[in-house]
Amino acid sequence: MSSEPSPLVDNPITTNTFIGEADGSDDPPTPIKGVRRLLWWSIPANLGIFIVWGSVPSILLPQQVQLIDKAQGLANLTIIATIGALAALIAQPVAGQISDRTRSRFGRRAPWIVIGGLAGALSLVGLAFSHSIWAIAIMWPLVQITFNFAQGPLSAVMPDRVPLKRRGTFSALVGVGTMVGALGGQIIGSLFFNSISVGYIFFAVFSIVMLTLFCVFNPDYPSTKLQPEPFKFIDFVKTFWVNPIKHPDFFWAFTGRLLLYTGYFAVTQFQLYILENYLHVKTPQAVIPLLGLISIAGIVPMMIISGPISDKVGRRKPFVFAASIVMAFALVLPWVWPTLTSWMIMTFILGLGFGMFGAVDQALMTQVLPSAKSFAKDLGVVNIAATLPQTVAPAVGGAIALTFGYGGLFPVGIVLSILGAFCVWFIKSSK
Repeated sequence: MSSEPSPLVDNPITTNTFIGEADGSDDPPTPIKGVRRLLWWSIPANLGIFIVWGSVPSILLPQQVQLIDKAQGLANLTIIATIGALAALIAQPVAGQISDRTRSRFGRRAPWIVIGGLAGALSLVGLAFSHSIWAIAIMWPLVQITFNFAQGPLSAVMPDRVPLKRRGTFSALVGVGTMVGALGGQIIGSLFFNSISVGYIFFAVFSIVMLTLFCVFNPDYPSTKLQPEPFKFIDFVKTFWVNPIKHPDFFWAFTGRLLLYTGYFAVTQFQLYILENYLHVKTPQAVIPLLGLISIAGIVPMMIISGPISDKVGRRKPFVFAASIVMAFALVLPWVWPTLTSWMIMTFILGLGFGMFGAVDQALMTQVLPSAKSFAKDLGVVNIAATLPQTVAPAVGGAIALTFGYGGLFPVGIVLSILGAFCVWFIKSSK
């Protein structure tokens, strides 16, 4: 725990003492409405955000880009996705930093979860009425920025309110919302394949409703008793650097996550084009709903099983390591056997691995955070490991696909997944 003084202005209350003195390895105050309610509401809250990430970049956005210029579809999508992911890369740590410093009777997180969700919904509506590559290149990054202003504070709910012994379960439920949202978004998004504008509006309404209901039914402690800290721009910029020598566990957790996510997105972000051009599926949009169901069949049961088991045995690292190896094995199949059947088998096995990973990854990350004063900012930095691959994957993956064909993506994904697994073993603050 940190030896820094508590930033209280009057008699300490439990939540403010925690914020002033704790780190990620400490138990937070009990949530106002209890842990059980918070656990279950984590599913629809994360579903509200990740249904957007599942439907738009993999289905609606590629189709919208191709309708404007099919011949340059891959090149245009690569540029737009890279710009959007770069915007997300910057937005989430900034949003986390701002929410860490927010003082309101609703707490530090809720105002930004609602504001970010509302702004994100409006940005999706704007994307629905974008009819040129330039308009899409503006609106998609705006969608990324606004929804990350909701996602960053939402991710800090776990270290803010969930006891250590329940974080595997909470991480699993967050993972269920995340993956059902991402994969369900692909399924539902494919239903709007020929009605893109209607799809954008549907996801806009759904997301803001889910995020608002989460905040209403899970109120947080007020943060008004926390003394505002002086703001200096240089200090603000420095907070985005976490010293790997002073905080080695944070460094290894970040690096492992970065490598694994890069390997994952290097392949899956090009699913629509891989199905059409590598596996020669005539109507890929008709196959994607089935693939989404297959993936969910692997991910959700594995999450539900792995999270509580990791809580019971008190270990996180073996689950992350095993998940990475399983994912690497899955990517071998369509590389050596390029058929739709192999892609379906890969989808299920990849789901098993990603389900195990998602069940414990977030719990592992929260335990290496340096200070409760900056949970959201630090998680925003950690989450760069998930958003940076979305920046790198379109550019690097697109270049690989254009040079070596889509088959060249698979060995890259395999190697990065295995390297990510080995990084986890260097973490000492979690077993």
